[in-house]
Amino acid sequence: AKEGAQRAEETEQMIEKEGGKEAAEGSAAGSLRAADTKEMRAVVLSAFGGLNKLRVSKKAMPEPQEGELKIRVKACGLNFIDLMVRQGNIDNPPKTPLVPGFECSGIVEALGDSVKGFEIGDRVMAFVNYNAWAEVVCTPVEFVYKIPDDMSFSEAAAFPMNFVTAYMMLFEVANLREGMSVLVHSAGGGVGQAVAQLCSTIPNVTVFGTASSFKHEAIKDSVTHLFDRNADYVQEIKRISTEGVDIVLDCLCGENTGKGLSLLKPLGTYILYGSSNMVTGETKSFFSFAKSWWQVEKVNPIKLYEENKVIAGFSLLNLLFKQNRGGLIKGVMDKLLNLYNNKKIKPVVDSLWALEEVKEAMQRIHDRGNIGKLILDVEKAPTPLVS
Repeated sequence: AKEGAQRAEETEQMIEKEGGKEAAEGSAAGSLRAADTKEMRAVVLSAFGGLNKLRVSKKAMPEPQEGELKIRVKACGLNFIDLMVRQGNIDNPPKTPLVPGFECSGIVEALGDSVKGFEIGDRVMAFVNYNAWAEVVCTPVEFVYKIPDDMSFSEAAAFPMNFVTAYMMLFEVANLREGMSVLVHSAGGGVGQAVAQLCSTIPNVTVFGTASSFKHEAIKDSVTHLFDRNADYVQEIKRISTEGVDIVLDCLCGENTGKGLSLLKPLGTYILYGSSNMVTGETKSFFSFAKSWWQVEKVNPIKLYEENKVIAGFSLLNLLFKQNRGGLIKGVMDKLLNLYNNKKIKPVVDSLWALEEVKEAMQRIHDRGNIGKLILDVEKAPTPLVS
């Protein structure tokens, strides 16, 4: 990877040195070399479906438009929503082929017109409306944030989606306060670990978590009470807290919706922020989708009124890219970076993968094998197969 980077740098230097001469002579070879430097590697989804629809290809390098930053990517975040995008399991999916990915970290390489507050060479992390899984991305300046000096690129790629989602749900939607209790599913995942860390910043908050049993030893210190994801966690929680919990954070959907609502105390808040139960295999299963849909308890507003319960939904990507709340998210990021600088929170990185290993990385999420965030490391070489 280093040799490739050095060769690319040498090529650029040669082009700069001989650019005037080649332009004057109309050299075809010089034009070809210049064109080569305008290409980049990217993960391309050729069509919706299984892992075989992903491949690393060469694509034209984007250039920043007005109000955008061009970022030389170092690391990309891999989220459960990326699996759903690959399957076409989302509302109004974009046309394929496309480059997936919604968050990355890297170095500012160029500034579009009217961009202020950033300089070339700044270390940044950013939200991107697709196209993050590439060597270079361009994104509006309002979605870009400077990385603290002691935060690595892999940590920075693991930070925005998970911690903003967790913070918004806990503090903006559910109004978490001292002495409350929270149930979070997939406690070993990126959002689950972010929720646990943010809850620890408020005194006397009880965190109930569900996770696969093989993760329990690794995450047992991050939550107050931990249950197997396949166990009857409703009865276990009620045995410990007879009234239930104040906040339920549900990324599973299906039958867990009804269970979560039944666990809410009066004035409690249930928040749906994902539907991973609909993703049961490598490709989209209409049976799983239908089963999850029919398992969802039909919510009666009169019942909510009588029981003093709140039901809510949260989608960070829609908030950013469809509902234009970038300013609100920037305020949340400022608070989160302050917590990071004060050593209150820290992203949990499960593992690093080369772009060429994206299929294996996705399979690890399918298998619910990760503890924390999976990261695509753009500069990492693929791990050789062992015979």
